[in-house]
Amino acid sequence: MPPHPYGLLSLAPPVVAIGLAIVTRRAALSLVVGIYFGALVTGGGNPLAALYDTLEVQLWPTLTDPGKLRVFVFTLLMGAMIGVVCRSGGMRGLIQLIAPLANSRRSGQMTTWFLGLLIFFDDYANTILLGNTLRPLCERLRISREKLAYLVDSTAAPVAGLALVSTWVAVEIDYLRDGLEMLPARHSLKAFDLFIASIPYRFYVLMALLFVPLVALLGRDFGPMLTAERRGLRDPHPYGEDAEAQLEESAMVETDQSARWYNGVLPIAVTLGVVMVLLIVTGRQALAAAGMEPDAPLRDVLGSAASSLSLFYGSLAGLGVAALLARLQGLLTARQITEAAGQGARVVLPAIVILWCASSLSRMTSNKSVAGEPTRTPYQFKDHRLYTGDYLAELIVPNGGSQASANWEDQQATSRNQPGGPAIVATMPRTITEGSAGSARIPIELLPTVVFLLAAVVSFCTGTSYGTMGILLPMVLSLTYTMLASGGQAVTPGDPILLACVGGVLAGAIFGDHCSPISDTTILSSQACACNHMAHVVTQMPYALTVATVAVLFGTLPLGWGVSVWILLPVQAVVLVLFLRVVGSKVQ
Repeated sequence: MPPHPYGLLSLAPPVVAIGLAIVTRRAALSLVVGIYFGALVTGGGNPLAALYDTLEVQLWPTLTDPGKLRVFVFTLLMGAMIGVVCRSGGMRGLIQLIAPLANSRRSGQMTTWFLGLLIFFDDYANTILLGNTLRPLCERLRISREKLAYLVDSTAAPVAGLALVSTWVAVEIDYLRDGLEMLPARHSLKAFDLFIASIPYRFYVLMALLFVPLVALLGRDFGPMLTAERRGLRDPHPYGEDAEAQLEESAMVETDQSARWYNGVLPIAVTLGVVMVLLIVTGRQALAAAGMEPDAPLRDVLGSAASSLSLFYGSLAGLGVAALLARLQGLLTARQITEAAGQGARVVLPAIVILWCASSLSRMTSNKSVAGEPTRTPYQFKDHRLYTGDYLAELIVPNGGSQASANWEDQQATSRNQPGGPAIVATMPRTITEGSAGSARIPIELLPTVVFLLAAVVSFCTGTSYGTMGILLPMVLSLTYTMLASGGQAVTPGDPILLACVGGVLAGAIFGDHCSPISDTTILSSQACACNHMAHVVTQMPYALTVATVAVLFGTLPLGWGVSVWILLPVQAVVLVLFLRVVGSKVQ
């Protein structure tokens, strides 16, 4: 394997973008600067060539990519639908319908969390629907936009990643299958079984879903979130001086029309229904085109579906129903419907700009070409890709799992020539063999922790949990299997270290995604809740770091030394409760 073409410089663009965003609180501008800096790296420092690369190789192809374009239009259509629903009084009616369940700050937060669990099939649909729908209710209950964004963001990806029926599950299983193909033919592991068995070992994901209701039930916050919550209680108009917030408020003003809950519920129900139907239809079509059985499990169908196409037509149908209801009931004229839709769409334009730039930076740090082709030779697309994830993985695991697998095969071949048959030599230490880069040996007991932290760093720097899983899962699975096998025992599907490493990748990717300012779900959450993007990042990060710290200290570390996962899970829950009781403060 040749040396990485850029080394430490491959980290510079996301670091520049994230650092500048924190300082300036201008996410889009910071992302563009980060992309330009990356273009300087790939272009050898030529400023004019970097400008061309930024515009024509990074930004424009991302904007015109059919999948991304549909996501952008989906976001616009959802904003337009919410605009029409608000102007026709449907949102007020929906809030009045939910109000008996959410008549206090505590019950309002619990209701948001519960509804987030119900919309489990897609994280994009979860964030946009709940953020826009529940914002008026949360503002009435004096729940800050920062808290709403946290509630939505910390529920959407975790529940989609765990659900057996979602747009995530088959993608995760496919990555596991890729890793299993790198193992010796005699293994007894199956991708779906590993996915299911690893669920209790995804400590961060499970505890993040638990931490949300704990914060609500105990009524305690800490850090910047506590400041935001107290400001929301003290000032009835805490965002009145924010020009962008004022624009968003004015775009969503409801008329004096009578509140009718079905004008809010039906467009959302139609959107969800059309999305689910199209996910199933397009998934089955894709499986049939690939020569697979038409009666494949639903998880495989959804994983093969055209999710961006389904979201696009689902939101279009929802907008059509909202407009039709407003017109047939005489609530709005055709002109008023158009104006309301336009105002709602303008509200989400900042989210689209940030999402576009973040997607461009994420692609620049990846290992795929502009056309989406995977790398087939080492650093094949280094003229416009930074291979950031590959560099981070190489820092921790030199030569990746493929080198470890090759060592395992060599050892197997040697042992077959020895008396006694194909037994594995038991004297080989249970550590990562030292790679060509000369890295230190890592005890296998620390491997789950190292894998979790590595996945978090890759996800934070690239802004994509999907990409992180794709980079790390095959490599980590192969490497972990090799290390376990080198210890002299058979590797079983229920091995805690194996499951903790698989769960570490899946959980670490979501943790890094929660902390990253360039993450798509972080961006959509803040914009759907009309919250300043960097304010959302700054208030959510301490909560994510708290849960991750507990997941490491009372999860991956003791598990590596043999503590049962069924002991660790309740211990983590108790620690989170004690932390909130000691560190957290009452908002009221």
